[in-house]
Amino acid sequence: MKYYSLNHYLRDTFGCKVYKLSLDGGFTCPNRDGTIDTRGCIFCSKGGSGDFAESRLLSITEQIEQGKKRVENKIKSGKYIAYFQAFTNTYAPVEILRKKFFEALEHKDIVALSIATRPDCLGDDILALLDELNKIKPVFVELGLQTIHEKSAAYIRRGYPLSVYDDAVKKLKAIGINIVVHVILGLPNESKADMLETVDYVCKSGINGIKLQLLHILKNTDLADEYYRGNVKVLELDEYIDLVKACVAIIPKDIVIHRLTGDGAKKDLIAPLWSADKKNVLNNINKALQE
Repeated sequence: MKYYSLNHYLRDTFGCKVYKLSLDGGFTCPNRDGTIDTRGCIFCSKGGSGDFAESRLLSITEQIEQGKKRVENKIKSGKYIAYFQAFTNTYAPVEILRKKFFEALEHKDIVALSIATRPDCLGDDILALLDELNKIKPVFVELGLQTIHEKSAAYIRRGYPLSVYDDAVKKLKAIGINIVVHVILGLPNESKADMLETVDYVCKSGINGIKLQLLHILKNTDLADEYYRGNVKVLELDEYIDLVKACVAIIPKDIVIHRLTGDGAKKDLIAPLWSADKKNVLNNINKALQE
């Protein structure tokens, strides 16, 4: 079963190997600062899903240089995407965003920006900035949707309705932004049909790329408490592979699959422990997709 991988897309687009450098812009989230909630999403780590990002104590340029050193054995003559990953990366005054994004954009080895955010943090001033940036170098906006089902959204404390996502996609499309959507597979009380419904909806909403994320339980999250109470069951490897195959089968071939799984920091991972061996997981997924 063939699919359009991120690696192939980046080679097609930039003509060389391109590696994402995970950055921390020093932002927070409306789900943490009290605007919506103070607890964050139920699954979110203390690092705001940016556990592999560089230190926010460094400047953006310093983070890029440090990130390059980390991957220098994997990439010799390629380029990089500045990936603003931790927390909500459009949740700040536009003047602050402009300074940080332009610092990344102006780095000679950076060919694009990837900005992880929430659909409810895209005001008109932010959209205007993204439009400006996108005219200089390509901009990807990654939206954390996770599910289209309102019961699940309430359970994970997402904090906005599906209509907000729909509106954000329309506005981003109108200015030509490359839209990537995060979907979590294995949310409590969701059936396989529910998860496929989310993937199908997302793919028909006008996006360019999708990330399939395994639900994993991390230390010091409210989801961990739920897991220890016996309220959350995690997927087995064979279940997850079956789900991914079903998802790939309905994802249009022109939509880029940016991720087939996800892994938490090993020091914080509670379950499923099989997900810690990401290479083995991906090998098994790709083998299953070829069968």
